[in-house]
Amino acid sequence: MDFAAAAPTPSRTAPPAPSGREPWAPPELRLVCLDIDDTLIDCTAAIRRTLHALTGRGDLWPLWDLITEEHVALVVAGKLGYDVMHHRRTECFLAELGIAAESVQVAAFETRRREILARSWRLFDDVLPCLEWLRAAGLCIAAVTNASGAHQRRKIAELGLSPFFDHVAIAGEVGVAKPDPVMFHSVCLALECAPEQAVHVGDKLDTDAIGARDAGLGAVWLDRDGTGRVGERAPREVYTVSGLGELPELLVSEYATVGVPVQRAGETPAARVRGGVF
Repeated sequence: MDFAAAAPTPSRTAPPAPSGREPWAPPELRLVCLDIDDTLIDCTAAIRRTLHALTGRGDLWPLWDLITEEHVALVVAGKLGYDVMHHRRTECFLAELGIAAESVQVAAFETRRREILARSWRLFDDVLPCLEWLRAAGLCIAAVTNASGAHQRRKIAELGLSPFFDHVAIAGEVGVAKPDPVMFHSVCLALECAPEQAVHVGDKLDTDAIGARDAGLGAVWLDRDGTGRVGERAPREVYTVSGLGELPELLVSEYATVGVPVQRAGETPAARVRGGVF
């Protein structure tokens, strides 16, 4: 299928061209990094369903999200491990509901939450077509996520995403988290790619898009819920798309060599899949 450069669609906004960059000399693109939760996997919907199943209430997502952000910040700061964080987050959540649970009760709630959540994960409809296009275009693909290792790897595997990724960078394993530049640079180093040859796509404007931009990567904010239309705006050098279906056009329009096969690490799962299919 041929793709031609096109003007941005109304739902896609483009940043001004960086100073010194000529329009006839776009950068080379070799690597696309993708956030996982709420970028590829509809995490919010899964958690909403899980909380409703556990409590019978449909209004608790904002509270859970706020408590999660507070506790993940402690993990990123190196003050908590992920396992401890999960327990304390649930303990805090129950306390906000007026439930003074003992440790064994918190652990039971957390176990049940994980069991229900594991059955609730779903990919967004635009994920597989996008990943298949990126693979066909000859680009390396990496997952870059702020999560715990075993938990996130299980989700990736069970939803059939593993074969697409040449590398998976998980904060709980790397020891740093987005938006720390080290997180992004570790991926580029693993795949022998310069930061300016990579693009990162994610649903968090600050953590994903601005973090990637500040690390020297191309930055794409995936604004699925239209946050940018109600006040939050992407800064200079950050692109905005409303869905992954818009990503191929953006990449073809703004980057050179898209569609040109690139050298891959021979032992990656994605390379083995490609070797057996194509």
